[in-house]
This record gives sequence, structure tokens and C-alpha cells, in this order.
Amino acid sequence: MEETSRLFPFYDDPGKDLIFRARTLSRDVLKDDVRYDGSPFFAHPENVARIVSDEIGLPADCVAAVYLHEAVNRHPDLDTGGWNFPETVMKIVDGLNKISTIKPKDTRLEAENYKKLIVQYSTDPRVTVLKIADRLEVMRNLAIFPALSRERKILETLMLYIPLAHQLGLYNIKAEMEDIWLRFAEPVQYRTITNKLKATEKDREKLMEEFIKPLEKTLDGAGIRYKLKMRTKSAYSIYKKMKVQKVPFEGVYDVFAIRFIIDCEADSKVEKDLCWKVYSYVTQEYEADTNRLRDWITNPKPNGYESLHITVKNRDNSYLEVQIRTRRMDDEAENGSAAHWSYKGIQHEQSLDRWLSSVRYNLEHPMSLNPEDLPQPPDKEIFVFTPSSELRTLPSGSSVLDFAFSIHSNLGIRCTGGRINGKVASIKEKLKTGDVVEILSSKNQKPSPDWVNYVVTSKARNKIRQALHDAEYKKAAQGKELLERRLKNWKLDFPDEMMVEMMKKLHYPTIYAFYAAIDEGTVDINSVKTFIQEHDAMVAESVARAAELDAANVRTGLKPGSGDDILVINAKNLKGLDYKMAKCCNPVFGDDVFGFVTRDEGIKIHRMSCPNAARLMEMYPYRIQKVKWTETPSSGTFQVGLKISAEMEAYVINQIMEVVNNFKASLRAFNVNENQRNGTYDITMKVSVASNMELDKVVSQIKVLKHVLKVSRI
Repeated sequence: MEETSRLFPFYDDPGKDLIFRARTLSRDVLKDDVRYDGSPFFAHPENVARIVSDEIGLPADCVAAVYLHEAVNRHPDLDTGGWNFPETVMKIVDGLNKISTIKPKDTRLEAENYKKLIVQYSTDPRVTVLKIADRLEVMRNLAIFPALSRERKILETLMLYIPLAHQLGLYNIKAEMEDIWLRFAEPVQYRTITNKLKATEKDREKLMEEFIKPLEKTLDGAGIRYKLKMRTKSAYSIYKKMKVQKVPFEGVYDVFAIRFIIDCEADSKVEKDLCWKVYSYVTQEYEADTNRLRDWITNPKPNGYESLHITVKNRDNSYLEVQIRTRRMDDEAENGSAAHWSYKGIQHEQSLDRWLSSVRYNLEHPMSLNPEDLPQPPDKEIFVFTPSSELRTLPSGSSVLDFAFSIHSNLGIRCTGGRINGKVASIKEKLKTGDVVEILSSKNQKPSPDWVNYVVTSKARNKIRQALHDAEYKKAAQGKELLERRLKNWKLDFPDEMMVEMMKKLHYPTIYAFYAAIDEGTVDINSVKTFIQEHDAMVAESVARAAELDAANVRTGLKPGSGDDILVINAKNLKGLDYKMAKCCNPVFGDDVFGFVTRDEGIKIHRMSCPNAARLMEMYPYRIQKVKWTETPSSGTFQVGLKISAEMEAYVINQIMEVVNNFKASLRAFNVNENQRNGTYDITMKVSVASNMELDKVVSQIKVLKHVLKVSRI
């Protein structure tokens, strides 16, 4: 306990006791473990714990978690139950252990996803910070690692841990890791830059003294209260600027920079006036490079950043950057929405940024740190691994089937289930971050309509629907071929209107579904034969009755079809007069029409262009009746179907609806199917119109719409 108190003097007695117990357990468990250079491995958690305590200032439970993480991670069978460690500590340990399993295959391509994965494992926000401290200790001792391991660690550090440290405001840790990276990744550049910095150190100190003195005198005389911040760029920052700007060390003007932070009231006009006033004093004293003036006072950056940046040259032709801002602007830049990481080109997204900002705030205000009050990491994505450790990013709620389709469409179609972390699971089993998933498949597997309910990704849903459509189309082709072959053997006709009647009776919505049912045997092929024979018998009976009627007409001196024209009054009165509009062609007032005397449904009105017209006139000429419309349309309306083919542009649907609304028409039904094969929308709609003139207006306006390919009546 005495040694623990010496190492961690800033914690209270309960905190020291917690650290002591965790440290004792870790030291005992790791006593025989060594690092690559043969030194005791326990030095690693000891060093990380000191970083967490002394350099970051996290509470005792975080220090204890560091010790326990290394013990449990290297000895998974370790039982910590008897030590009574708090649940919050074990939660942190679990997050650290999960992060330790991450082994990126190519961080250059997947850096953002791996960074999000680290955050996902951080159910306690401090887990990410502890992992960064762990990586800092590794980087400080990078020389002890083998060459291949060292190369992997410096790449991971550059792509993952340096950006995370930056976003969390751990600038000192970030800068140190960057310089270590440069020392190992670009040793010649590192030596050159650091040697030049050392060689010019006294010159910079002298330059600083000479630069500040006349400005201090001027600003003090003007009664401006301010604070100065001065810094020399790190070796890595200089290296990066040299590389981006393609200049030598001497060409980096802001190796040395000074910042004026003005203390004044938070009033926009007062702040701007004072910043420009300080700017005028600086540029009066020193020659300014106006090409390098950055005025983010007048026009703040989109993220809210405000400051004046100017590069000046003294009488010895030495350059330095000067930044001028107020205390409010500085606080906003350092801690608010304009924080430095938000405008340095680091990729980010809003939900992740909010979470990192909340962690950063609580790091800067440790007295208020309460993990239960912090938002949880964004959970709209999950991160899942293949057995070969390839990382896959999927939406939350994704299933084994989603994962299979994310790998390859054919694997998704053949998927029979999977193994999640070694355990067999069904295709609809939901996945969570960190799962290792192996897909099981069979060449005999076929998708079913239920599969659509098991997936959340659009790729999986579209591929399933396409496979179902292709399967139905294939079955339909086989069913059609079977039916045509049998009809030929039976010497029977099965006209379209008869087929539609049978489909309606059996509740099949499309002809493809009907043919597919024949192929599957759901519809007995012999039932089609029976239906045709019964239908033909009914027609024969109707013909006989019509013949009797014709014979009676002959006896009375009347000829079939020679009566007066029937006046179709209007849509309202048709039912009362026992007239009906044929659904096969949906006549509209003004269409060229004829009447057909049916057996038990009165007279049906067909368009002359009806697909059934020629057959009816040829087979039943004695039942054809002349009809005509009234002189003017009544207040009645007629429903008509339209079929539209259009390119897959979402707004074209709204445009079609707007056209209908612009005329004397009303929309009664609207259905859209995505034709993935042709890349088009197949749209069917029913509209109610007063006459064919109104219908023609609607059709003509739809035809001229951009992306509309074809319009036809049905």
C-alpha cells in the first residue's frame, strides 16, 4: 500500500485502496510475463497507469482498470470475482479487452471504420482515452518491438490513435505520438528537422524577446488587456507542412507563432474593433505579408471559428505567424463547435463528433465526470468481422442474412445460416459489434418471400426481391410452356379474358403468378381444362338462347342488330338501364364504342380498340349492338387505367401526380414497381375522368415529362 500511495498520491483513501488491489492482482498474475526485450511485462500497465493518473488526470477506477485489463487480457481464465471490483471498473476492462482484439488488415483503407469500432467498444467513454494512453506507452517503447510489429503499430497509430487523441483534445499526447511516428517512419527527416530546431532555438528565444517588447509597450499604452500564448511547431507538424507546401524547413513561416488573446466583454462589435486594433499595432511595427492574411473575424468559418491570422517579417527578415482573437473566440476554438479538430481535415460525422465532444468536456472538467450521464457512442452502425478478420460495417439491426449479402450476392442467395462467434445461428439472427461471423450456404438453397422481413440493408432487400422475381419468371415460363402443350393436346382455346376470369376466381394478381402456380402444381393443370369446358358449355347455352331470340325476331320481321342506336346516357344511369362498362378496356365518354349482349349481365360497352373486340365480332356477330354517346357529357365520371414506364428518378412520381391534379381528373389508385432488370419504374394508375378529351390532356402531359418513357391505356 505504501508503494501505491507513493505512485498515486493524489487520490483519496478509497481510490488508493482500489488501485492497490488491482495493482497487486495484476503484478501477481503477470510476474512471469516479459516484453520483447526480456523486461518484465508488468512495466507496461505500470507505465500506462502513470500516464492515466499524472498526464491525463483520470479517476482511480480508470487506473485500476488499466492494471486489470492487462491481467485479464493475457490470462482470460483469471477469476476476479473474489476481489469485489466495482461494476464500472469491470465495464471499462471489458471495453479495453475488446479493443485489444482489433487487428486491422489495412488501416489506410478502413481507418474511419476502425476508429468508429474503437468508439463502439467504449460503452464507458473513458475506454477510448485509456486505449490512447496504452498506445502512447507502446510508442514510447517502440524500439523493443520486432520490425514487422513496429511497422504495424506506427501505421495504426498514425491512422487511428493520433486522430482520436486530437479529437479528444489530448494535444500533448497527440504531438508526442506524431513525433515518435516521424522518428521511426522518416528517421532522416526527423533528424534534420529536430537538429535545425535545436540549432535555431536561441535565435527563436531572441526573436521572441525582440518581437514582444515593442508590442507590449504599445498595447499596454492603449489599455488593452491580453494574454500571450507562444509555441514552436512540433517536428511532425513542420514535416507535414514541408511535404504539403513542398518547401524546405526555412520555407515554413509559422515554425514559431504567437497568439494574442484579448480580454474584453463578449460583444461582437467590441471584439472585432479590438482585434483589428491589435492587428493595426502589429502591422505598424512589422511588415505584413497581406497575401497570407486570413480574416475569420469578418467572415467566420462555417464551424464558427473566429480569428485573425497574419504572417509578419521583422527587420532581420525573419518570419512568424501572429494570431489575434478574443477570450471568447479562443474558448470557442479550443472547446466549442469550432474546436481545432473540426477544421483540420479529419473526417468526422455529427453523432460521433458530439460524443467525442462530451468526453472531451468531461476530461477538462474532471469534477463533473459521471459516465452514466454521458451519451452512449453512436449506435446506428455495427462492426462485424469475417473469420479472416476482415471488417464489415452494417446498419444496426442487421442479420446474418444482411452480412452474407454484404460479402457477395450469390452467397446471400445460398445462405442457410451462420456461425456467430463459433455458435450456429439462423439467417435472421441479429448481429452486434465485434461478432465474428461465418456464413453457411447450400447450392440448393432458395430465397423465400419471408427473407425480406429478416434484412435491413437495401442491398439485401433488392437482391432478394430480384431473386424472387427471377425465380417466379422462370417458373412462369415453365408453367406457360406446360399449359400451351396441354392445350394443344386437348385442342382447346384459352383466350386472355377467360384466363383473367380464372385468375380472378383463384385470386392470382398477375399472369406470372398464375403460370408459376401451374408449374409448382398449386394449380392443377386439369382444373384449367375443366374450367374451359364449363365456360364453353355456358357459352354454347348462351348461343342457343340467342339463336332462339334471333328466330323469334325473324318471325316478327326484325333483324339482329338493326334496331335503333342505344343512347348511353351517362355514367350515373348506366346501372339502372342495365348497361355496364367493360373492365377489359374501360371506355370513357367520347370513345368509339360498341355494345355486346351478355348472357346475364345485360349489355357491356366495349371500346372499338378493345383487345377482345375482333374476337367478339367474329364469333358472336348476332350479339353486337350499335351504341352511341349523348351529345354532351353529363356530370358522371369514368375510371380508366394507365400504364407508365419511367426512368428511376424519385421526383418523376410527384410530377405525374401533379399532372393528374392539374386537370378535371382524380387519382383513384396508384402503384409503383421497381423493374431492376430494366432500371425503370413500372407504374399503373387509375384515374377518374369526365371524357376522353380530359383523358387525352392528362396522357399528353404525362408523355412530355422528362424521364417518362411510355404511356398507354389499359
